Amino acid sequence: MIDIDTTDHSKIEAVMETTKGSMVITFFPDKAPGHVSNFLKLTNMGFYNGLAFHRVIRNFMIQGGCPNTKKGATGQPGTGRPDGPGLRAEFNDTPHTRGVLSMARSRDPNSAGSQFFVVHAEHAPHLDGQYTAFGKVEEGLEVLDDIASVDCSFGGGGEKSTPKERIEIVRIWLRERQVRDTAEGGGAQS
Repeated sequence: MIDIDTTDHSKIEAVMETTKGSMVITFFPDKAPGHVSNFLKLTNMGFYNGLAFHRVIRNFMIQGGCPNTKKGATGQPGTGRPDGPGLRAEFNDTPHTRGVLSMARSRDPNSAGSQFFVVHAEHAPHLDGQYTAFGKVEEGLEVLDDIASVDCSFGGGGEKSTPKERIEIVRIWLRERQVRDTAEGGGAQS
């Protein structure tokens, strides 16, 4: 296990194993140190293991990380969070483009807890500067596409975003950030 207290967070990546395949995520600790630290801490605790993507909107984003999506949970998906105060907003200049990992929140900009979303759109400019981008998918964009392509039904708010099939985050685990060839679409470690 990586010691997140002594390891430079820019040298860590997360492997998110889902029932649709795996995505590898790198982080922006220079842009959103509190959000990166929170995600890594929750990951090391196993918090995300067994949760599901509860909100999926093709050509926009996929959202997960709500504890109310764990099998047997009783709360409404999309309303859960860990105990304690919300994270302070760390809005930054990272555009919300395809594959960017950002933190979901309520109307209060300082209310983020555990829920995150991955942008599926080429660019969602209305999110820029309004939500905290804190990472990006380096590998597994085809998994993002597969998740974003599932059939959805209308939820309580009238939005067609509730997946008809359970898409589970089997587990997320951390490892040392890998060096990638930028010609293959990933970003090389500096």
